[in-house]
Formats: sequence, C-alpha cells, structure tokens
Amino acid sequence: MDMESPSLTENMPPPARGWRRLRERLIRRILPRSLLGRMLLIGFIPMLATQAISLELFYGNYLQIVSRRLSGDMATTISLTLDLLERYPSPADRQWILEDAGRRSGLVMTLHEGASLNRSGSNHVLGPIDDDLVRDLRATVRWPTFVDWKQARHRVVIGVQTPIGVLQVVAPRKRLDVAPVWLFVAWASGSALVLFLIAALFMRNQVRAIRRLARAAQLFGLGRDTVPIVPEGAQEIRKAAIAFNRMRDRINRFVEQRTTVLAGVSHDLRTPLTRLRLSLAMLPRTGMVNAADLQPDIADMIGDIVEMEHMIEGYLSFARGEGAEKPAVIRVEDLFEESVIALRRMGAQARIGSITPPDLTVTGRGNALRRVLNNVVENARRHATCIELSAERGRREIFLYVDDNGCGVEESRRESVFRPFESGNEGGTGLGLAIARDIIHAHGGHIGLETGPLGGARIRIVLPN
Repeated sequence: MDMESPSLTENMPPPARGWRRLRERLIRRILPRSLLGRMLLIGFIPMLATQAISLELFYGNYLQIVSRRLSGDMATTISLTLDLLERYPSPADRQWILEDAGRRSGLVMTLHEGASLNRSGSNHVLGPIDDDLVRDLRATVRWPTFVDWKQARHRVVIGVQTPIGVLQVVAPRKRLDVAPVWLFVAWASGSALVLFLIAALFMRNQVRAIRRLARAAQLFGLGRDTVPIVPEGAQEIRKAAIAFNRMRDRINRFVEQRTTVLAGVSHDLRTPLTRLRLSLAMLPRTGMVNAADLQPDIADMIGDIVEMEHMIEGYLSFARGEGAEKPAVIRVEDLFEESVIALRRMGAQARIGSITPPDLTVTGRGNALRRVLNNVVENARRHATCIELSAERGRREIFLYVDDNGCGVEESRRESVFRPFESGNEGGTGLGLAIARDIIHAHGGHIGLETGPLGGARIRIVLPN
C-alpha cells in the first residue's frame, strides 16, 4: 500500500490536490510548533468537548426535571387554593384559606376583589423555568394567568384572573429557580482548569527531558563533548536517553580508536621503512655485483615489505569494520569447528568443549563472527599450548568461551588488552582484540577477559539471544 500511495496522490484531480495542500497549510499554521503546545492542545480540546457535553447532558436534564417539578407544585398549590376559594365564598373563609395556604406553602396570597388582569402569559423568558411555569398554570388553572418576573428582583408575582377579582401570589424566586447556571459552569470549568494545569506541569516535565535530549544530540552533532544524559521522565524517554548515551559512548570509542590507529600507523611503519632505507643504502653503487651476494639483502627487504603489508591490512581491516554484511543464523558448532581446524593446522592443541544445547545458534554477521573467533584464538595460541572452545545459552544472552592454559592476564591489564596496539612482545599489530571488541559491540554484545578453568585466560563473548 505504501508503494501505491504516491501514485494515488498524483492521480488526484487538481481541485482535490489544491484542497489537500490548503488543509495541510492551515493545519501547520494552527497547530503549535512545539511538542508541549501540541500535547496541551491534544489534552485541552477533548477536555473542553467533554465539559460541554457533560454540561449539556447533566445540567440540561437536571434543570428540566427540577423546574418542571417546582413549577408543577406551585401550579397545583394555586389551583387547589382557587378551588377552595370557589367552594367557600364567605369573606372569613377566604381570608382563612389564603392565610393557611400561604403558611403551608411559603407563598404570600392576596385576593384583590373587583380587579382585572390586562395581560396574560409572562413578561420574561427565563428558559425552561418560565416555559414550564406558564404551561403548568394553563394546564391546572381554569382562568387567565400572568407571571411577572420583573416586579421584584428576588420574587416572582403571579396573577390569576378569577370571577371575583385577581388572586395575587408572591413567591420567592428560589422556589422556582435552581442554582444559577453560571455557578455550575464556573465550578465545572474551574475544576477542569485546575486539573489541566496539573497535567500541563507533568507534560512540561516530560517535554523538558526531551528538550534536554535534543540539546545534547545537537551539541554532540556539532562535535562538542557532552556529559551523559540522566535518564528521567517517561519510560520511552528514559529508553531514548539510555540509547543516546550508549550511542555517544560507541561513537566516542570509535573515534578514539581510529585516532589511536592513525597515530600508530606512522610509528609502526617507521621501523620496517628504516630497515628498508638502510638495506638500500648498503647496496653496492658501482661495479659488477653478484646476484647471489644480494639475496640476503633482498630477502630482508621482502620480509620488511611483507611485514608492512600485514600491518597495513590490519589497519584497513580495523578501519573498514563489517557493516556491509547482513545478519544470518549461524550454528555455534560450525564456527568452533572452523577455528579448531585452523588452530590444528598451525600445530596448536585445540578442542571443542561443551555446547549447551548442542544445536545452539547465534544471529549475526557470519564473516564478522568468524573473524572475532580467529582473532581471539590466534591471540590465545601465542600465549598457550592448549585451547578449548565452549558455549552455553542463558535467559537473554548466549555465552561463548575461549579458554587456554597460558599464564593468564593480570587483572589490571584485562581492559587494556582490548585497546589498539596492546600486543605486548609477542608480535602482531595489537589490533586483533580491538577489532573483536568492535565487532561484538556492533552485534549488541560485549567481550571480556577473566580467569579460565584451564589455569590461563578466558575470553568471554556475550551476544544477545
């Protein structure tokens, strides 16, 4: 599908492509450029939508139910009072009915005999409260009514036109009105804002760790030395910081080793070049020279050239690395057999020890791993007479061991032997173990030196399982 998406975009009609470009341009302009701004926007928009929906659903239903109940109760009280006034027409009974109804309901009722209403309905639209009250009055009261919301600030005055006059009912506004809408909105918005600010502080801390990582990467890319980043923040950010620190260490080690190699090239080549210069200077300049007399000098010069070729090949191999080869699954026993055969050809005693399990395999670049084993066993051959190779599988790693019966390595030198040009006095360029460590690090593993069961040294190679 990914291969087809560009062609589908190109085949879109011009208006569609123009609209798509316009939409992308608008999105780029509207969206914040910083990660913190986008994270806050991602959190703010759903929160705002949730608050609006909650306000509409909860408060709308709550207001409707409560207002209907309050207005229905008041309309019923007025209707019952009117029925009693009609049933008991004497002035004394009417006065007692009005006082008792007012005392029981909390309303102030007054009958103005001979008066008349000049209007009906309501003079103020207060949403569902006003609508419900007018509707309930019309449904329960047989005579015209008028609801006056403006006569008093905290009261509502209801007038009912009866055959004998106007019944005036004064009720506290709180009897009909629930808590103000703005108060509920302020409470909901305020609590949401506080929670949003708390979330923003946490997001800021996460973004601060990302900014610190980006700053360190920028400085490191400019060639400036940076201190390791302290992993902090979310798990993904911690992993990124740890990965950056490891990458930084590998690059620094890579640069340091290559710099050391370049500095050592002139030093190591100076000795054979000096011998060549002296040999050429000692050759006869004139007269007849017997070819047989020159054979020793020629042989020495050829030996110096071979030594320089060996050194240069080692330098080039160290500088090239093994990055172009693709990983594959390799049997550990096959790797060991190749190394043992090569050792036996050179007259060394070599054997394969235990491999647990017998069909143990590793995933890596085959030629590179063969080169690691060749360098390690060649180093062991120069220091010992017997070499044993073994392997085992751990929970998350695979361990390869190369043991010898030599004199071992002092604990203070077990790290330095993996540095370039640490060959000692046994010959070689001193790059074999350094190359081996580079290759193992490239495979995500590590290599170390410890005391072996044969009395000599043990090279332990750890590869990811």
